[in-house]
Amino acid sequence: MNSELRKQLAEKMAGEITLSDSPGKALKKWRMSFGIPQGMLSERLGVSPSVISDYEGGRRKSPGTAVVGKIVDTILSIDEENGGKYIQRFSRILYNAFDDDDVIYDIHDYASSVPMTEFGEAVGAQRLCGSVDLSIFGYTVVNSLNAILQLSSNEFNRIYGWSTERALIFTNVSTGKSPLVAIRVTPFKPRCVVLQGLEVEQVHPLVPKLAERDRITVLCTSMDVEQIVSTLREKEW
Repeated sequence: MNSELRKQLAEKMAGEITLSDSPGKALKKWRMSFGIPQGMLSERLGVSPSVISDYEGGRRKSPGTAVVGKIVDTILSIDEENGGKYIQRFSRILYNAFDDDDVIYDIHDYASSVPMTEFGEAVGAQRLCGSVDLSIFGYTVVNSLNAILQLSSNEFNRIYGWSTERALIFTNVSTGKSPLVAIRVTPFKPRCVVLQGLEVEQVHPLVPKLAERDRITVLCTSMDVEQIVSTLREKEW
């Protein structure tokens, strides 16, 4: 296994868990992304399954950097012993080797958190529902129709990049209902959804109900896709 790839992946994973406002949620995301049961991880770490469960559920104080590093190393070691399938999968994201150009128009992860209010202002967005007093760690600009038609539930998770604490910008939506339904049936939830091409009053009434169930903030913008991409790429966040 490529040691440099493993090192970079470990840094990304540990950074996301440590910096996240919900480190337990980030830890659970990575454990599930590598297909590792709680019992297996706890056994390798030499702790009871309830310890991992409490971390992931926010019932235990967030683990320090040393513990996070040990957890990440254990996850990667388990994958290596099974052929490194997931490490190779995430290597494509690490090197931006996306071949879904008709699905993902742009994707970026930030080194530190960006206030959602600043992000929304940059893309000329209005709030539909949810709190904007939050931060994100990245964004993905997605062709909503192609994502829904072409991606399986597992492939759909690729749009999250390195962190679910991000904004998913769905382009050219008609009512906003389909993206929220797609998110509803997948295991990971974004912090924010931006519906491009819609005014707030044009959004389907089911959208805020679906968003509230998963605690997702929904914004709307009429800014065109090319301008969104160019604006976000120029930002020095």
